Amino acid sequence: MSAVTGSQVDEVDLDDDDDDGPWWKDREVLLPVFSGVAFFAGLICEWSGAETPALVLFWIGLLAGASMFTPGAIRKLVKGKLGISLLMTISAIGAVILGYVEEAAALAFLYSIAEALEDKAMDRARGGLRALLKLVPETATVRTDGASVEVAAKDLTVGQVMLVRPGERIATDGIVASGRSSLDTSAITGESIPVEVGPGDAVSAGAINTAGALEVEATAAGTDNSLTTIVELVEQAQTEKGERARLADRIARPLVPGVLILAVLVALIGSLFGDPELWITRALVVLVAASPCALAISVPITVVAAIGSASKFGVIIKSGAIFERFGGIRHVAVDKTGTLTRNQPTVTAVLTTGSATEAEVLGWAAGLEQHSTHPLATAIIQQAPGVPAAKDVSEQAGHGITGAIDGVVVTVGSPRWLTAGTLTDRVAELEGQGMTVVIVHRDTVPVGAIGVRDELRPEVPEVIRTLARQGIGVTMLTGDNTRTAHALAAQAGIKDVRAELRPEDKATAIGELTATGPAAMIGDGINDAPALAAADVGIAMGATGSDAAIESADIAFTGHDLRLIPRAFAHARRGRRIINQNIILSLLIITVLLPLALFGVLGLAAVVLVHEIAEVVVILNGLRAARTRA
Repeated sequence: MSAVTGSQVDEVDLDDDDDDGPWWKDREVLLPVFSGVAFFAGLICEWSGAETPALVLFWIGLLAGASMFTPGAIRKLVKGKLGISLLMTISAIGAVILGYVEEAAALAFLYSIAEALEDKAMDRARGGLRALLKLVPETATVRTDGASVEVAAKDLTVGQVMLVRPGERIATDGIVASGRSSLDTSAITGESIPVEVGPGDAVSAGAINTAGALEVEATAAGTDNSLTTIVELVEQAQTEKGERARLADRIARPLVPGVLILAVLVALIGSLFGDPELWITRALVVLVAASPCALAISVPITVVAAIGSASKFGVIIKSGAIFERFGGIRHVAVDKTGTLTRNQPTVTAVLTTGSATEAEVLGWAAGLEQHSTHPLATAIIQQAPGVPAAKDVSEQAGHGITGAIDGVVVTVGSPRWLTAGTLTDRVAELEGQGMTVVIVHRDTVPVGAIGVRDELRPEVPEVIRTLARQGIGVTMLTGDNTRTAHALAAQAGIKDVRAELRPEDKATAIGELTATGPAAMIGDGINDAPALAAADVGIAMGATGSDAAIESADIAFTGHDLRLIPRAFAHARRGRRIINQNIILSLLIITVLLPLALFGVLGLAAVVLVHEIAEVVVILNGLRAARTRA
């Protein structure tokens, strides 16, 4: 089944609407419904003795149902491709030739329903790439001959120097030429804690300047930067994934030509040694007997039942092909920030030199930080028992903040700016545990240090253990620094850690994992989009995750409770087992019917009856996939 692919970056229509309209205007829904109504109305007429109206209704049902798959079968045949739809078309034609229009209408109706169910389970593409492109501002300020000139972001060229004011987004990738500041890179790396940058540091398109003004020398054109690269990676991965065939079609590849050849041989050889009319008729019965009716409907029925029940416990699966792949996953890569962690930095440690209490250190820091927009400031203020008033507050971008509290100068800033004094070793220990540390000075003397960290979700260790019991390996992928990543991975129980990764690095890591076996990727941000698209199955966490992540992913979790992950895997594996059971049963029916039809033991009516009974059995078995287990 094909995945929906995005258009090229320069062709994305930002005004496009993904609204499919009401179901009663959807041809793919109306035709199978109309076919079914006509077929059952024909049965009623037949039972009441109105033979001519019944025949007309059967023909209407046949044509309506066949219009769902016959045109596609012909187009594929012209391209040299054979599929179940072709065999179903030939089977319906064969039934009509033998005078069994009612049976042909039943075949067309059942298969059109199967096709519609499969298509509706797939048709959920999102327009998230538009949100990704909106991260690039429409204009940028460029320094030209000492003057500031506003230009279109798409017209930026390598070497131009951009002026990026506080609150503005960086229009393209570059290197800081002058100035110091903190950048909110959550859209690029997924990290909630801003990154301090200064001259010589590389910066990415889409990052938000949160503090001082920066001059950035462009290292990429406005139409060829890290964000456009992400879009291209997503499109490429989606295109490759779209070329993978459905499970049923993979089975049909050898089955369809084999059945066609068998029917021709029966007609030719039989005609040479016996009554041509008898053997041509028998060949058509063989063709109908080999029609994979049960196979055609059993897989989508099972998939739709499983997908529907999964949505009830917060797992949205975009297509049947994805569900089939999901059940075979043996390794999962997980993004750190916002997936394994809360994405809410909190104070996790407070150190003092003994000259002040922890409450005083927190209070002094909060008194200054209430004048700052830095995310660490929010974490400190929320933890402080009281926030004293501060005067003459000034912030030095990229370093820290200074002010007067109760007439005494207090300074809060990075360990790279302020000395930690006697706390140096303990500060290093906190940083080794993956914390971001700020030092608090009072009258230029260090009095304390505050450690802030984005903590793991409480259920993470349990989830990792459950996945291990299910035989699923886990890898952490993150854009955060190696020290923080390994510290949190140790708490979670994850041994395979890959840190300091950019979006394209994550996609490369996924490629390495999928080369050794089926692998899934779980993430929630734009920076995860290429990896989500490159994985065999991409899973977007949280209904509030980025649109680009949801667009790139195959599965979306409506909540952030990670215990959904092992539950979803168990549900998919159970559904996959039921699919396999139905496939085996369907193929067994064909295997039994073929020789019986070939030797004339069963006529067309008996063959169609067996097929219909088999369809009921596989449908009932498939509906078991709707049951969920907590």
